[in-house]
Amino acid sequence: MVKGKDEKSENRVGRRDILTKIASTVFASLVAPAVLSDTAQATTEKQTTQTPSLPELPPPKPNEDPLIRMMRDLQRALKKPLEKRRWVMVIDLRKCVGCKACTVACIVENKLPPSVVYRPVLEEEIGKYPRVTRRFIPRPCMQCDNPPCTPVCPVKATWKRPDGIVVIDYEACIGCRYCITACPYGARSFDFGDYYTEGTPEIAPVEKAPSFEYHRTWERKGNESPIGNARKCHFCLHRIERGLLPQCVTTCIGRATYFGDANDPESLVSELINKPNAFRLKEDLGTEPKVYYLI
Repeated sequence: MVKGKDEKSENRVGRRDILTKIASTVFASLVAPAVLSDTAQATTEKQTTQTPSLPELPPPKPNEDPLIRMMRDLQRALKKPLEKRRWVMVIDLRKCVGCKACTVACIVENKLPPSVVYRPVLEEEIGKYPRVTRRFIPRPCMQCDNPPCTPVCPVKATWKRPDGIVVIDYEACIGCRYCITACPYGARSFDFGDYYTEGTPEIAPVEKAPSFEYHRTWERKGNESPIGNARKCHFCLHRIERGLLPQCVTTCIGRATYFGDANDPESLVSELINKPNAFRLKEDLGTEPKVYYLI
């Protein structure tokens, strides 16, 4: 039991750690943010221009599984320059049963710790008693075209890529959490360095398994990144740029989630977002989210 407490105190990011981190980067926030941002963006663009080997797909056929069609759309999009792609996600609320398989799959795929959730499923009661029912609303990051989270970052650790996905540079992030406050969708979380098995004789080894985000392997140790950073959904960049759909899409048991390139008129998502029953959350804010819902 003592060992568990020691590991907990060693790894958790507290108020003092955050303030120390912010204080040590004041100069960077005033002088170096452009350098940090430009370097990170250049690295990202270099990585995404490399074309990896893509999964082999069967020949097209009528009424094929939407997952196969979306993978075909995905591979077609990857052949285009980065700035010519426009990734969007479509969620059919009529098909979502609230199983939260997407939430669990996202946690497993990205090795997310307690308090960090990229894709929660919100619940809403609709109707009037006694004729009431529940609606389930998965809520990933909206990947806004006009993201309010990026301009508030004092070190430019978060920005929008040419393909529209909003990303975070963990090494540049100072943990100020301004972006978390600025997001009107509550789509950002903070990594305090917690573990699910804290308070037990030993933290489970699976909780210390490295995560693979933004084309890098992130070891979970001490107070090193991503501990002490803001974190969010990134549409599983490490998957889509290898021809694989986001993990939440492939795991959905009701085929309620769709993903693809909205700039491709032949893609499945292009068909769906133009339907009369498609809408986006809080459109009146002018954020231009790239997650659509069908009702």
